[in-house]
Amino acid sequence: MGRLAVIHRIHNKQGGEGAARNAYRHEVRGKQHAICCALGVAFLLGGALTSPVQARADLSESDFFDDLPVVLSASRLSQPLNEAPAAVTIIDRDMIRASGFRDIPDLLRLVPGFSIAYTRDNTWAVGYHGMADAFSRRFQVLVDGRSIYNAGYGAVNWGELPLSVDDIERIEVVRGPNAASYGANAFMAVINIVSKDPSQTPGAFASVQYGEQGMAGVTLRHGGSQGDLRYRMTLSAQARDRFETRPSDASDTLYEETRTYFLNGRADYRLSATDEFSAQFGVAVGDWRAGSQRHPEEPPRQDVSAQYVQLKYHRAHNADDEWMVQAYFSRNALDAPHATPLVPPLVPVPTPFLLDAGGDAVQIRANIELQVNRRLAPDWRVVWGAELRRETAKSLRYFDTRDTLDGMLARAYANLEWHARPDLLVQGGAMLEHHYFTGTDVSPRAAINYTLAEGHTLRLNLSQAYRSPTFFEQKGSLTYYTTTGILLQQIAAPSPPLRPERIRSREIAYVGQYAGLRMQFDARLFHDTIHHYINGSGTPAQFDNRDDFTVRGGDVQLSWQPVPAFRLSAQYARAFIDAAPGVDNDLTESTPRNLFSLLARYDLGRGWAASTGVYRSDRVKWLAEGDITQPYTRVDVRLARRWKWQGTEVEAALVGQNLGRDYSEFRQENIFSRRVYGSLSLGW
Repeated sequence: MGRLAVIHRIHNKQGGEGAARNAYRHEVRGKQHAICCALGVAFLLGGALTSPVQARADLSESDFFDDLPVVLSASRLSQPLNEAPAAVTIIDRDMIRASGFRDIPDLLRLVPGFSIAYTRDNTWAVGYHGMADAFSRRFQVLVDGRSIYNAGYGAVNWGELPLSVDDIERIEVVRGPNAASYGANAFMAVINIVSKDPSQTPGAFASVQYGEQGMAGVTLRHGGSQGDLRYRMTLSAQARDRFETRPSDASDTLYEETRTYFLNGRADYRLSATDEFSAQFGVAVGDWRAGSQRHPEEPPRQDVSAQYVQLKYHRAHNADDEWMVQAYFSRNALDAPHATPLVPPLVPVPTPFLLDAGGDAVQIRANIELQVNRRLAPDWRVVWGAELRRETAKSLRYFDTRDTLDGMLARAYANLEWHARPDLLVQGGAMLEHHYFTGTDVSPRAAINYTLAEGHTLRLNLSQAYRSPTFFEQKGSLTYYTTTGILLQQIAAPSPPLRPERIRSREIAYVGQYAGLRMQFDARLFHDTIHHYINGSGTPAQFDNRDDFTVRGGDVQLSWQPVPAFRLSAQYARAFIDAAPGVDNDLTESTPRNLFSLLARYDLGRGWAASTGVYRSDRVKWLAEGDITQPYTRVDVRLARRWKWQGTEVEAALVGQNLGRDYSEFRQENIFSRRVYGSLSLGW
């Protein structure tokens, strides 16, 4: 059946995701209706549980739940959620649509323990149980198996990712270390974004969004097939103006307007009954306005570009005997030419000088990987593989050299699954990895899944993972010069040899399926110890390894469908960081004590659907250049209707975001205000 066939099975299993779900798309406009929509949605959701029309006596438990969802990201083996060796959250198409989010990082608000904030310069801060800064350095982020983790600075380039929200099939998030499957930088979590197979996107599709705060977007897609060939092509343009501008003086004005355009395509060709070849490509360009007059050294304009090509050959004799070879090449470039008058006391030089604050950066990755899945015996399965990667980074500003920095990374891994008894599953795995900065490390994992009773599973998990230093952490040399070439100031200097960060994680978890209540629930307690934490200090700043600290807490997630028309997802996390002051003075405050999110969806009938999202975060200190932001509760609502018109599937939607009080993201001046946008989508 193969890996792609497993994905197809997943699509079919998630009830209601057939043609009706494909008809669902995106949003329309009108601020004057926002309050009415909010009240209407609240009333309808409140009445969902008491409506006698919905509570039909002839419904059986199977009308609400099939088996637990199948996941692929925890061990690289297809497994039901209760057999995975780690905690996994699935964000499916229904949740993506109902949330109303149009930026991929926002979707992580639906995962317990994740803190999300837009920072500046079209970048996002993403943290899991704390340690959140502007670079998302401690996650492995994959798109169809392609790593988009940035080796130069550790950032994830969310803003220039050539992928439309409309093309995402699902997102699997492994909550906790997973280096045994994905190597260095699968440190705190793995975020695996799976795009739609071309077979799911036949015909033409168009969507347009327009709303307040400079929000606009258009997406065009065409998919089709010819014999054994299936293909998909998507073109998109997106505009954003992130924050409310409320300056007390001109120097407070924020410039965060972005225009990003991208084109991507995918083609799958069935060579035989067992063999398939797949090719993908993507190109993105962006014109971003950023910075503020208060920080004249920050370029107010950036031109960005990203390209990738990905090839995959897959052979599957059956679901238990398959192998895959994958290769990809990616390039990300930033060009920010800018010269500005010096503003004392920024630097102690006469004002006639001009500061050359331009920043150019080019990062390239070339990767080839082999993966083999085998069933060794009726109760034994194994997946093993190897990967070779070359990474380069080049930036005169950030490394003070015109040379290209490069390094080779090699890894080999294996994960084994043994059904020792019908109620006992034992799993083990390890990744052997050689990194160009830190040498050879081994990341092992062992897990036991014990079935207490049908539908109730207890999991114990012990694992170790590493995060290797980035090029900037090890060799960064951030310098400012005048336009005449005079050195003004060195902000960062190369560091002494760094050891990789290491995390040792202990977890006990429970996964339950309550068919009578029509509910799925999982919860876990974790205790992580992080060694050799990498942090920078001094003038100029250098990175070094700090003392150990611990992160402990728990998180829960719930999916409940009491009636066919109503579905609710809820997530909660509570975490604490215990660290000595010398590790990082802000570290203990970098995790909110409590994080909560809720997404409720209700099918009103006759093509109408409504949803409400509630997102609550306690006070948090964002690391690096972030501030302390105060607790907030954000409420989003969405009201949509779909219908057919002359053979065309149409959906119109209205989305209101943050219908309560304004709040700050990452920096105190980053004010996220109430806003409304609408969308219209057509499929034919």
